[in-house]
Amino acid sequence: MAPREASAAALKRLEGAFALAFLFTGEEDLLVVARRGSPLAIGFGDGEMYVGSDALAIGSWTDRICYLDEGDRAVIARTGVEIYDAGDRSVARPVKPIAQTGALIGKGDFRHYMLKEIYEQPAVVGDTLRTMLDPASRAIVLPPLTFDFADVPRATIVACGTAFYAGMVAKYWFETVARLPVEIDIASEFRYREAPLPQGGLAIFVSQSGETADTLAALRYARSQGQRILSVVNVPDSSIARESDAVIQTLAGPEIGVASTKAFTTQLTVLACLAVAAARARGAIDAAREAALSTALTEVPSRLADVLNHDATIRDLSHQVALARDVLYLGRGLSYPLALEGALKLKEISYIHAEGYAAGEMKHGPIALIDDKVPVIVLSPRDPVFDKTVSNVQEVMARGGKVIFFSDRDGIERLGPGPVAAIDLPVVDPFVAPILYAVPVQLLAYHTAVAKGTDVDQPRNLAKSVTVE
Repeated sequence: MAPREASAAALKRLEGAFALAFLFTGEEDLLVVARRGSPLAIGFGDGEMYVGSDALAIGSWTDRICYLDEGDRAVIARTGVEIYDAGDRSVARPVKPIAQTGALIGKGDFRHYMLKEIYEQPAVVGDTLRTMLDPASRAIVLPPLTFDFADVPRATIVACGTAFYAGMVAKYWFETVARLPVEIDIASEFRYREAPLPQGGLAIFVSQSGETADTLAALRYARSQGQRILSVVNVPDSSIARESDAVIQTLAGPEIGVASTKAFTTQLTVLACLAVAAARARGAIDAAREAALSTALTEVPSRLADVLNHDATIRDLSHQVALARDVLYLGRGLSYPLALEGALKLKEISYIHAEGYAAGEMKHGPIALIDDKVPVIVLSPRDPVFDKTVSNVQEVMARGGKVIFFSDRDGIERLGPGPVAAIDLPVVDPFVAPILYAVPVQLLAYHTAVAKGTDVDQPRNLAKSVTVE
């Protein structure tokens, strides 16, 4: 049997999810590839072809790409490709230009991709804002959507990892600003619990790569339940984007470091704009409040640049954190998901055990862990729950906890003496504080990992895009 026919027959016997490439001895101009459940892209060159998981993987060699659909296989030669669908019919898939090149994904003068990507955040958040915010009218302008927020009875946000924490922040925004009930779930749990979803509901899926296997499976479940599908992704041609009713792209650009940084803050930026637009559509805010929130968003890029000025101070603090075996992160309200995200960042690149808690939950168990060897990172912008957070912090300090306090100058003065360090962050509207406060916890995790000598960009056991269960 010829190689291409043999590979086609073999594929029919395979079960589960895969993205495969077959090479054949003696066939130098033949490559057979196939996908089921995992992404696969083909790049077009001049007398050469490329195969990879997505545009980022092959963007250094080609600027034209096509994505295989579910169940496709392709027979590739140096001069072209033949694609067959799951029914073994010859098909054509669109070939699109891509903008990602090797120049875009270089480290420049930075030691690690992660640090470069942290420093890119003022620019990429600004780029993302410009696609949705009209500075003249101070109003949010979304791309065409297939639904009206005024008619949505409930939204469901589904994501994994860092994107899930962005969704947690969005839940606060949608409920407090737009008065829209929101359910949020981790994709790997949501897809198996057969959640009842309301007629006419909206499902929002957040993913950097747009290829996260559990998130894609959850999307397909939501569609089977009649939900409108909106995705927030960084790759507009990704599987999640292609299967959505509407897509809003985060303009983070290529993100190489496994620990997500600029993808997270641009996800927050998009979700904040969505919440304001939903609030306007639902009559939950007036024009003056929309203008105030929009103005607060326009100030974020410059305030992010101000936060980066604390890099050296945070680097000095990281040497203390690097000595710890356990670290606690505390926050309330919008800062609670940031505490979870800060703990995740520290765990995944420094390998220090860290946990994020709602500060008000300390008395329900975690306060037993406090002693003079446990750094406690507190995120506390001056928001409606600031005084409550201060009370929790004072309880921690009274038990010998080493508190590192992130707030603005007035917040630090109101806390008073006691923390081992206090980082003075810019004053911003509490609505946008999560975007701003993401940066110092990223820097703290980064410098701690460097102090410990770990592989910052490629931490052990982790992958950038989780395309299998």
